[in-house]
Amino acid sequence: MAPKILSTFISPLPLPLPHHLTNLHSRVLTVHKSPPRLIFCKSTPPHRPLISPPELAESESESEGAGAASPTRGDKFLYRQRSVEAAKLVMKEIQPKGPKKKREKLPKVSSAVASCYGCGAPLQTSELDAPGYIDPDTYQLKKKHHQLRTVLCRRCRLLSHGHMITAVGGNGGYSGGKQFVTAEELRDKLSHLRHEKTLIIKLVDIVDFNGSFLSRVRDLVGANPIILVVTKVDLLPKGSDLNCIGDWVVEATTKKKINVLSVHLTSSKSLIGIAGVVSEIQKEKKGRDVYILGSANVGKSAFISALLRLMAEKDPIAAAATRYKPVESAVPGTTLGPIQIEAFPGGGKLYDTPGVHLHHRQAAVVYAEDLPALAPQNRLRGQTFPVTSGAEPSCLNGFSVFWGGLVRIDILKVLPETNLTFYGPRGLQIHVVPTAKADRFYQENLGVLLTPPTGKDRACNWKGLETERQLLIKFKDIDRPACDVAISGLGWICVEPVKRSLGKSELAYKETPKELHFSVHVPRPVEIFVRPPMPVGKAGAEWYQYQELTEKEEEVRPNWNF
Repeated sequence: MAPKILSTFISPLPLPLPHHLTNLHSRVLTVHKSPPRLIFCKSTPPHRPLISPPELAESESESEGAGAASPTRGDKFLYRQRSVEAAKLVMKEIQPKGPKKKREKLPKVSSAVASCYGCGAPLQTSELDAPGYIDPDTYQLKKKHHQLRTVLCRRCRLLSHGHMITAVGGNGGYSGGKQFVTAEELRDKLSHLRHEKTLIIKLVDIVDFNGSFLSRVRDLVGANPIILVVTKVDLLPKGSDLNCIGDWVVEATTKKKINVLSVHLTSSKSLIGIAGVVSEIQKEKKGRDVYILGSANVGKSAFISALLRLMAEKDPIAAAATRYKPVESAVPGTTLGPIQIEAFPGGGKLYDTPGVHLHHRQAAVVYAEDLPALAPQNRLRGQTFPVTSGAEPSCLNGFSVFWGGLVRIDILKVLPETNLTFYGPRGLQIHVVPTAKADRFYQENLGVLLTPPTGKDRACNWKGLETERQLLIKFKDIDRPACDVAISGLGWICVEPVKRSLGKSELAYKETPKELHFSVHVPRPVEIFVRPPMPVGKAGAEWYQYQELTEKEEEVRPNWNF
């Protein structure tokens, strides 16, 4: 008959169990229900019985002796190890046999989404007309070979071939309407910048300086350092002095109270000023990510291409990045999501960001097919409207000037020799008619002579020039322009009280009221800016006056480079 208690077993343990195993041994006595088997340890002779818990307590209190015959520290360690091994054998024998339950592993969810390298839109295979679409077979093949980062979506392919497909604001977008990018969504995509340590490259279009400036940029980037890059300076009229332009830009930026590290006048087409930007980035990056920021269609993608092209001459990493660079087009909102570019060695990445869509620019109201007409491709040439042409001085007031179908200026009160010069896209023609006949002229010729909008069909749905602003312009010096009237997203009109080529003396106008009165009509919600005149052309360097600054003001003002 099998014994009923475990204490009758004979054990090979030579020494008492350590104290930390007594509780384990007592648990064995209480939970064991089946007859146990006799177990011997091969490392010791089986001649001493297993000590029960009370006996173990007594043995621990007994002295182990002293002298040469007493156990050494090494013997004690060896006995202790053998006791632990024997206890493991006991536990292994009494544990129920069976397959161990494996812990269920939670599936890992990847937050990375493959995006088109041309526009940053998430890749998808369901909607043909939506951004990010690629053929399902192509998607599976590229996914299998881990090459989704080398894929260009259908929309970007069309844009690269000259098609006008927009997904941002105004009269545009695609037929499905899903993933339509609004200004608020674009700002949300950039809202994390104020909480990260980054270097911001802020781009401004020199042709549309006021309309593309992003005066609330600090709301997006917080206290991060900003380098101001002025693009498209190659479009300025021939003979423009970049020293005068740089000083004018710095003065305008200072008035907007946006602290910047430096100002760079650049051209992505001719690479003017790009080397200075590269040097400034290398100086200020300090291991941080670099974000290219600007309004829609300001030239961010073209600037990145020029930046990589110049960096690739000395850096193999930038040379590799030129293979998959963002798509360039005249369409506002070409970039729909942040595009990560591996361009720097030793940490930090370059990001092309979606253009912040500004509703007050002309690009937000014209049709997608007319967008190329708003993007100058060649150097600007001022189109002059001599107010004295074909009329007596007493008849000057009461005429209206149309700048395409987008701007109408009613001349209410000017001097006989006042001169207007229009700087903007060459495709927009200037037409002059009496103000009394201006409304009828606009209705009859919109879409034909007055474009954009182009075509009678689009003209029928055109809301017209709904915004009117009265301008009272005061001036002190007849030898320089009084101001510029800038139309957001289009260009500007230089107002000269007296044309300089006439050579009139100050004495002739000493008693004349020095003010001009206009009424400007534009589509809603396009904005009109009255600003100090930009010193363009050869004449600009002659009349421009540099600001006299104190030493403290000189230290605060950023330097300009080109």
